[in-house]
Amino acid sequence: MRYIKIILYAFSLLPLLVVSQEKVKDTTAVKLERAAFESAWIIDNPTNVLYSKNTMEIQMAHRFGLINGGTSDLAGIWANSNIRIGVSYAVHDRVTLGFGTSKFNVMQDFNWKLALLRQTRTKKVPVSVSYYGNFAINADNKQQFATDQARYSYFHQLIIARRFSPNFSMQIAPSISHYNAVEPRVRNDMFGLALSGRYKVSPQTAILVDISLPFTHHLFPDDADSPIKGFDPEPGYGLGVEFRTSSHAFQLTFSNYQGILPQSNYMYNENDFFYGDFLIGFNITRLYNF
Repeated sequence: MRYIKIILYAFSLLPLLVVSQEKVKDTTAVKLERAAFESAWIIDNPTNVLYSKNTMEIQMAHRFGLINGGTSDLAGIWANSNIRIGVSYAVHDRVTLGFGTSKFNVMQDFNWKLALLRQTRTKKVPVSVSYYGNFAINADNKQQFATDQARYSYFHQLIIARRFSPNFSMQIAPSISHYNAVEPRVRNDMFGLALSGRYKVSPQTAILVDISLPFTHHLFPDDADSPIKGFDPEPGYGLGVEFRTSSHAFQLTFSNYQGILPQSNYMYNENDFFYGDFLIGFNITRLYNF
């Protein structure tokens, strides 16, 4: 709880940076750099991208089953898969609000993204800083939960991104995931870090890399014969190819994350990429301007 209070306090100070940058922009008329990425997501993590006011984005993410699940699964395509459908709306150039629903655990998520700092072409502000957060509700059978609050989980991520050139961008994104109710000897909070990069190989095509590193260790039972078995979540490694048009973005992905909500991946992923636990997926977005 002490760490959460510290993080929330830090986030409360960040809007002051937004105000200060607005004053700089008004007095010096600096030009903002283009967004470091072309889509609001890069494989399994959000990016710093926020769209202009009154832009709506329709999102669909799909993760097939594990490729090593057996030959009868046709490389995981016939296996149990996860899907999320969402929509987000830019109420301001710096503020986007969204909602999504996912298949696994019947998750309903409310999400938001804020632009705190934006990179300028003069390099006076060398990076963009954005904050992404969500609040998710497990809508599965209520008999599984002691209270309604036990259904809730949260995710907060600070996204620091830089567009180094028209072809190359990177971001680093520390995060915290929180579940109100967890299994015995599993911690409620998980600190993590995402490292993501994008390199354009043509005007419409780019190569994507996304690495998610959970840091917090869960508690293991002292008794080796205990029926309660602890585990630490496996890191996430993702490769992808992105195809972009003026209003569409399509990402074909290859990773070991089958969850789509970030907190489920950081907290509970058991797929080990280097032991052959990987799967195919894709992200599709469509923009509408009003």
